[in-house]
Amino acid sequence: MASEYLKWKYRDVGPKEKVELTPRQKRENWWYYHKWYVFLGVVLAAVAVYLIARALGFGEVRPDYQVAYVGSAALPEDTVTALETALSGLGTDCDGDGRVVVRVNQYVIGDETDSGDALYSYAGRTRLMADLDACESYFFLLEDPEDFQENYQVLRRLDGSLPAEGDRDVERCCLSWSDCPALRGLALGGYTEELLGQTLSGDSQELLSGLALARRGFWADKTVRYADPCDELWTVITKGALS
Repeated sequence: MASEYLKWKYRDVGPKEKVELTPRQKRENWWYYHKWYVFLGVVLAAVAVYLIARALGFGEVRPDYQVAYVGSAALPEDTVTALETALSGLGTDCDGDGRVVVRVNQYVIGDETDSGDALYSYAGRTRLMADLDACESYFFLLEDPEDFQENYQVLRRLDGSLPAEGDRDVERCCLSWSDCPALRGLALGGYTEELLGQTLSGDSQELLSGLALARRGFWADKTVRYADPCDELWTVITKGALS
């Protein structure tokens, strides 16, 4: 009698019969080994679509009008929101999306001799230069119009003409907010904000009353988007001040 060892050693070790998988089993088997590749591909595709959409401006609310505020301290959010809403009621739908959107761009430029403010001032001037280079803002609200024109010389004269090179006469380029009946008549309400642990409140009209109003001048082939509607809105908000 053959030993159990010899039986095991010379056992039939021929190939097993191949098992044919059903279509469902094949799909489950493929998913088991490839699911993480699929998830990664979906994530990468979603990121790519998002970046392309951002680059092309899909889904982004584009303003019909842009206003640049340049001052030593930021305007309260309540004031900015009220101003954007009020001005939108005076403008037209330039891009045909069914709404009038006004955006106030704030550029805070503080005391650059103060080391604590110097960094913020540099950031503000950098963003302002990008705005001017891209011709984004047409309207300007200026705390210090003399300093602004001294540094940038981009304001159009009140008669619509462009200033000569080196012309820094802001009186021919700017109006006081208080001199414009249309602006004084805007219902802007009050504002409340938290600053250094204190609650500050006041009247938005009073806050804006000391600012100067101006508009951008454009040379050569540079111009702002929707230049004609911007000109029309300028006529509306300065009515009574230029007559």
